[in-house]
Amino acid sequence: MPAAPATGSTSRPPLTRFGLGTAAVGRPGYITLGRDVDLPAERTVEALRRRTHELLDAAYAAGVRYFDTARSYGRAEQFVAEWLDARPAESAEVTVGSKWGYTYTADWQASGVPVHEVKEHTAEVFDRQLKETRALLGSRLDVYLVHSVTPDSPALTDPALHERLAGLAAEGVRVGLSTSGPAQADTVRAALELTVDGRPLFAAVQSTWNVLEPSAGPALAAAHAAGWLVVVKEGMANGRLADRNATGPDTAALRAVATRAGTSCDALALAAVAAQPWADVVLSGAAAAEQLASNLAAADLHLDEARLAELAPLAEPAEEYWRTRAALPWA
Repeated sequence: MPAAPATGSTSRPPLTRFGLGTAAVGRPGYITLGRDVDLPAERTVEALRRRTHELLDAAYAAGVRYFDTARSYGRAEQFVAEWLDARPAESAEVTVGSKWGYTYTADWQASGVPVHEVKEHTAEVFDRQLKETRALLGSRLDVYLVHSVTPDSPALTDPALHERLAGLAAEGVRVGLSTSGPAQADTVRAALELTVDGRPLFAAVQSTWNVLEPSAGPALAAAHAAGWLVVVKEGMANGRLADRNATGPDTAALRAVATRAGTSCDALALAAVAAQPWADVVLSGAAAAEQLASNLAAADLHLDEARLAELAPLAEPAEEYWRTRAALPWA
């Protein structure tokens, strides 16, 4: 069922530094904190389709022109494709990124399943999932990333896969990888060295960077310097930096700076990401329109070096951050 027409162009210029991610709304279960109040009580396919389309409408109206999805985000890729199908004029203006390498296995269950997604970075999975993505997005696929690469991933070593990825790049798709885990920087640096027929294999990366987990920053700066598109995910640390959750002593500095700036913790957290000169696109993972509006207030915040320095003590050891993230419940 198509969503309502987009609300029209915004009076402000396009927010080229900000994008909308669909991980939190394309499936009933995810690890973002507070989903019990963010999403409809009945998380049916139709309910989440409507929510996704509402967010895409609101994001487009606010000037957002980068939309991010993935094969493993339940039906998010389908929802995005439906939105694009219903809006040919708008779809011509947006950049669409998706990811392959995880297969969604939760069968539309929010919790109580042992595994929600299975990772496999093989040429065979690439072939299957690219076909699935193309069936939905067609030529509107602009960026295609290997999902959640770590230093031990075959995506960094498999020549057959590299040939396939290079072939897709030759068709005009920007090919890259997303990263996760405490060794994100090592992954990015290894990926920067990969070539096929003397040409760099990858041209894009999506990594976690936030005031709690900034360890990938220097490697992302190197990727940016190499001409890669750098997209930042989890700028709010899966909800840990939202006002309702940033209540402990570990986030006191964030609250203090936000109060003095007259803004929300989430807007400040995303503004800190946008202040990094190597960050091309900063994703909002909002699950509701009011969250999106609060997130996008970051576009009007300009953090000077003094304020960024106040936030620096929030950084956790990378291993500690990723242990905490791994313990977040699917709900």
